[in-house]
Amino acid sequence: MGFIYSQLFVTPTYPTTSCAGQTIIVTGSNTGLGKEAARHFVRLGAAKVILAVRNTAAGEKAKEDILGSNTKVKSSNVVEVWHLDHADYASVKAFADRATTELERIDVLLLNAGVADDKFLSSNGHERMVDINVISTFYLAFLILPRLQATAKRFGIRPRLTVVTSEVHGFSKFPERNESSIFAALQNPDAKNMSERYPTSKLLEVLVVREIAPKLHGVTLNMLNPGLCHSELSRDSGMMLEVIKFFLARSTEVGSRTLVAGAMAGEESHGTYMSDGIVADEHLSPFVRSEEGKKAQEKVWTELKGVLEGMEEGVTEGLRCMTEGSGNGTDAGLYASTGISYAS
Repeated sequence: MGFIYSQLFVTPTYPTTSCAGQTIIVTGSNTGLGKEAARHFVRLGAAKVILAVRNTAAGEKAKEDILGSNTKVKSSNVVEVWHLDHADYASVKAFADRATTELERIDVLLLNAGVADDKFLSSNGHERMVDINVISTFYLAFLILPRLQATAKRFGIRPRLTVVTSEVHGFSKFPERNESSIFAALQNPDAKNMSERYPTSKLLEVLVVREIAPKLHGVTLNMLNPGLCHSELSRDSGMMLEVIKFFLARSTEVGSRTLVAGAMAGEESHGTYMSDGIVADEHLSPFVRSEEGKKAQEKVWTELKGVLEGMEEGVTEGLRCMTEGSGNGTDAGLYASTGISYAS
């Protein structure tokens, strides 16, 4: 009933917070919520908005549309289209390297890209929704984290790292948590619960954010639920969702307001779950807030960290950067890798 009430009677606030001077990256932004969020960021005066997209031709069309609706923008260089394919780890690494090399600062990394399938598909040796929505998403987050931290030190601000998740995380029974290896169980093509896989991928996102947020300082990490919205996410998830959307879905623009709210939120949102554009940890599933959920999030993070470190040794070291009382030289090394000087 809370879901229906939110969909029918709650309208997230229209964004008005200035983005002047900020550099903002939005993944999955050639269409849907990401595109509309990018349109808001441009309207709100962002210095640079990066549309991180797999289909650059569609990204260029999105750029033209965004600039066409923001006629007061004086330069087309405010919006840039960069290639990013979450199904290709080399593409993710190349994107992060480019961001580290070319961008003087990163104020927001808005992780919006994702897929919702109705059958088992493989990607990089993993089930595709787990690979793209979880593994690749956090791989990108950790690759860019040192630049976010360096931006914080250089400009005296608190950058935001925002993960777009979903209230459907509460729909997953998540039996894989009882297996010896969660990620091995999730990549089993004989799995019989594929109808839960998208919710499970969203649950994994929630668990990871809750586990790593206390370890992260200097950058605001939050996650958000945009609600059910008209977008292309459901293009591969069957007709039933389309029917539900017909009756209950928010417009794409209204849904995008929640993305902007998360990206503009203050330190009070760190580690929290936002819904309808406000902090709403009470809307997390009972499992997530339980002791069993706490044990599961520790196990999920331990396994995910192993997967990420197997892809690139040291990639998760950013969690040790800027932690209270570190003072062991690790920070300086991380900041040196960004090309921005670090003063201890």
